[in-house]
Amino acid sequence: ALGTDTGGSIRQPASFNGVYGIKPTYGTASRYGVVAMASSTDTMGCFARSAEDVAVVMSVMAGQDPKDMTTLPDFFAPATETSQQLKIGIINEAMGDGVDAEVRQVVSQYADTLRSHGHTVETVSMPMLQHALAIYYIVVPAEISSNLARYDGVRYGHRAEGVKTLAELYGRSRDEGFMPENKRRIMIGSYVLSSGYFDAYYLQAQKARTLLINEFNALFEQYDMLLLPTA
Repeated sequence: ALGTDTGGSIRQPASFNGVYGIKPTYGTASRYGVVAMASSTDTMGCFARSAEDVAVVMSVMAGQDPKDMTTLPDFFAPATETSQQLKIGIINEAMGDGVDAEVRQVVSQYADTLRSHGHTVETVSMPMLQHALAIYYIVVPAEISSNLARYDGVRYGHRAEGVKTLAELYGRSRDEGFMPENKRRIMIGSYVLSSGYFDAYYLQAQKARTLLINEFNALFEQYDMLLLPTA
């Protein structure tokens, strides 16, 4: 099954239901036709019953699409085995008390399995990871607020019935068409983008996001993969 993942919408349900789910590298697969939520993180991926099936599906999905200018050249070549011993890092900050003990145990057992197959597995540190959720809940709602502004009942989205004025059409269409969580994120996003708060919240979150990206890039220069719990 195909899906979109912005902040875990493929990976988390896959984890909860015992199947495989992938959010590939941004730009791997086209998002043409998908309603934009947070454009800098929206990603097409898939669910499957095995890693092999995930690879097959992604080999079809991957590639450039002239209708989505964020897409990259197809570099997805499925492989049933690796020809080299991998160097893998377990992110220490992702294995703290906030993660269920059973989940930590499963991740640790999988790390031992990887070691038994000859791979190197080491604990690594990502100090900025502790700020990831805060970054997400500023940047993503800001993009949601902008992207969903077009759904006003006139051009896109649900259209309320029995309205008498244009203002009532806008208000009721958005009130009826969006779920409570949509409204909550739109309100947060509008707040952080508003005058007086843009610099204090949104710009600071983007700076922190860059630092987090830099930490990931630095680790990927030393390690082939990073291992951490899904949820």
